Amino acid sequence: MKKYVLGCFLLISLEANAQFSDTTAHHLKLSAAGSVNKTNTENAYLLNNALTFGIQRKSIVFNSTNTWLYGKQNSKLSNNDFSSTLNFNLYKTLPHFYYWGLLNYNTSYSLKINHQVLAGLGIAYNIVDRENAYLNVSNGVLYDKSNLLSNEIYDTYRNSFRIQYRFTIKELVVFEGGNFLQSSFEREGDHIIRLSNSIGIKLRKWISLNTTLNYNKMNITDRENLNITYGITLDKYF
Repeated sequence: MKKYVLGCFLLISLEANAQFSDTTAHHLKLSAAGSVNKTNTENAYLLNNALTFGIQRKSIVFNSTNTWLYGKQNSKLSNNDFSSTLNFNLYKTLPHFYYWGLLNYNTSYSLKINHQVLAGLGIAYNIVDRENAYLNVSNGVLYDKSNLLSNEIYDTYRNSFRIQYRFTIKELVVFEGGNFLQSSFEREGDHIIRLSNSIGIKLRKWISLNTTLNYNKMNITDRENLNITYGITLDKYF
């Protein structure tokens, strides 16, 4: 599985956030996806939903994102994973460079997390920043306060490195994703890996059909999940 995930990451990990402009100050994105597998003896389903809302004010952008992944296999719960994120980007210095801040809450049945709060600050740089091509790298420090299903409660500081991209081909096909490596400064071998990459085919300017690959690994609980879902995305700037 690790080789498969790494291969997918290298193949499509080149996003780009679609752009705000002088005439667009709000961004709304809704994704609804899932997968179903049923045979004579086996049945499984997975639902993957996400809602993002962003606001631009002069040199600052605020975003909120909520995701919920729910699934069962042979009537047994496999996923009940929720994540809520608030973040801002502050554009006040060099071109293509900005500061970011983040507050993130997670609870995950599949990764054995009761509650997790991540909060931190960092810097980011747009290596490519065009209407149809965007590639961004960022780095920062997060404080992690976690309560695990094993009843272990711990906190640590993490380095958070991210690659984010979005590439559009002939205004029809969109490759996008955000990929994180978050390593503890204090606990050797304590890593969090989050990969989310998708391919979308636009039916209209703001409607597309999507295939999304999500991979998450948390070393402290020795848990990982890999999900591929198919669905529809509504993405509107106004």
